Amino acid sequence: MARSVRIATMAVVCCAMLTGPAVAASSTLAKVKARGHLICGVSQGLPGFSLKDEKGRWSGLDVDFCRAVAAAVLGKAGKIKLHPLTSQERFAALKSRKVDILTRNTTWTLSRETDLRANFAGILYHDGQGFMTHRKLGVKNALELDGVTVCLNKGTTTEANIKDFFQSRGMHFTLKSFEKSDDALAAYQKNICDVYTADHSALYAQQSRLKTPSLHVILPSIISKEPLGPAVRHGDDQWFEIVKWTLFALINAEELGVTSSNALKLSRESKTPAIRRLLGVDSAIGKKLGLDEKWAFRAIRAIGNYDEMFERNLGSKSSLKIQRGINQLWSRGGILYAPPIR
Repeated sequence: MARSVRIATMAVVCCAMLTGPAVAASSTLAKVKARGHLICGVSQGLPGFSLKDEKGRWSGLDVDFCRAVAAAVLGKAGKIKLHPLTSQERFAALKSRKVDILTRNTTWTLSRETDLRANFAGILYHDGQGFMTHRKLGVKNALELDGVTVCLNKGTTTEANIKDFFQSRGMHFTLKSFEKSDDALAAYQKNICDVYTADHSALYAQQSRLKTPSLHVILPSIISKEPLGPAVRHGDDQWFEIVKWTLFALINAEELGVTSSNALKLSRESKTPAIRRLLGVDSAIGKKLGLDEKWAFRAIRAIGNYDEMFERNLGSKSSLKIQRGINQLWSRGGILYAPPIR
């Protein structure tokens, strides 16, 4: 009798192992494929990252990454739906499965992984918090901001950073926080605030939206680390790996010189082992992710490598003209780095 109980108990444990994590691991991929499109949570409108034009067309680094994942998983970059979210809505939308990926210029922190149950798949953009002020104030450095009124977006790491910065230096400030970044910017432009603070890249984007951008100056001071990246829900390792390695594929593609325009030719002619693995010529890596062998090839062909995404949305080919800086490849003086695909 005792032996029968032990066998039954082992059977229950075995089944639990097969139906628990195994089912969870495939749920997002299966649902996305069944639905036929990928749902990404993006910002409500931030030039360079996610912005909808008057014709309803979206563009930006975060949007492009969503398209890259769609190309890898569904075969076409256009099979996406974008869900604009405020800072305070974003993690609830991810947890409740309203979105499959959060690609919304979001900072990777310990508490967001542990408390909010979000797995960050990597760093899409290395950023840091900065300040924009009215040029008429004559401020040259963040240490000259004692006594100012600061506008910012509620529900972000920005608020905690600003408190740390001022309090640790014995400086005083008045805080005005807003649900939407557009409202914070509008208050700043109306001189309700002396300073507008956000991620440094966002400051360039928001400055371009002001009535007279030249009347405002972005200070050189950076007061925090803001590693921005896509996030997925806890408990789905396969989906986490797909999103993570799609990002790594785009970075590796730049390092290997694979672009949207030469990917097809290289897939046919290249003798370089790393390129052949990346493009699905000599590898079975796609199967390890639950995809076919052309997953990375499709993402690169549709969107381009990391450099192409950056320059198109933030850099020399965009209206923002942001320098690559630390977002340059590690081999070119930056800190952008991706593990090898092998």
